Amino acid sequence: MTISLQSKADELLHLHTSPEILTVVNVWDVISARAIADIPETTALATASHSIAALYGYDDGENIPVELMIDMVGRIAASTSLPVSADLEAGYGDPGETVRKAIGVGIVGANLEDQMKPFDKAVAAVSAAVAAAASENVNFVLNARTDAFVKAGDRPHDEVVADAIARGRAFLDAGAACVFVPGRLDLTTVERLVEGLGQQRVSVINVPGSLAPATLEKLGVARISYGPWTQRVALTALADLAISLYANGELPGGTRPLN
Repeated sequence: MTISLQSKADELLHLHTSPEILTVVNVWDVISARAIADIPETTALATASHSIAALYGYDDGENIPVELMIDMVGRIAASTSLPVSADLEAGYGDPGETVRKAIGVGIVGANLEDQMKPFDKAVAAVSAAVAAAASENVNFVLNARTDAFVKAGDRPHDEVVADAIARGRAFLDAGAACVFVPGRLDLTTVERLVEGLGQQRVSVINVPGSLAPATLEKLGVARISYGPWTQRVALTALADLAISLYANGELPGGTRPLN
């Protein structure tokens, strides 16, 4: 049965606005997408731009040609009936056109980075992405990202929190569904972000040392993702396996034929 793009977009929005936190285990190609989509608890997929760039041999940071990124996220979307959100970095120089291309290959939501560009330019990028989605008649779920913490440097913490909230509010006003605030955030910081942006309006990345998902759900966080860490875990397992095999080890029992 064919599921319409709008139905997928509606479902993705519902997953973001529900009191139950949305956990997305980031994928980077078709086989990783299928492996995660086949798990009953999976309700949506999200790509990781860092991981897709690494797959093709590019460094993160919009070094991969946009055509390659769009091709891969499209292949992932075509491999599942679940809604797929794509990490589109900062839009590869043209956020509106990149969102349009993503919708054209079946994507119904996206992350869009501000990279701490000047405030007006960052808001304009969100507005362009939202307008492009509207022109395609899709209620696209934009997870607008602010790098306030990622690029904080030695700025005072309170100033960084205030900046993240100010940018996030402007992104929401411009039509974003959610505000992605990556960084290793403590409980008080998450509380302040949720207070400033609203319940089910804050999206976070979990890294080693992050707050537990149950805690984040109680705080009113909408979504947890894992960025490049899922690929790093997979590659760590591969490297550890190789070390074992070189030492006359054996393939581990219980390995499932997931490919």
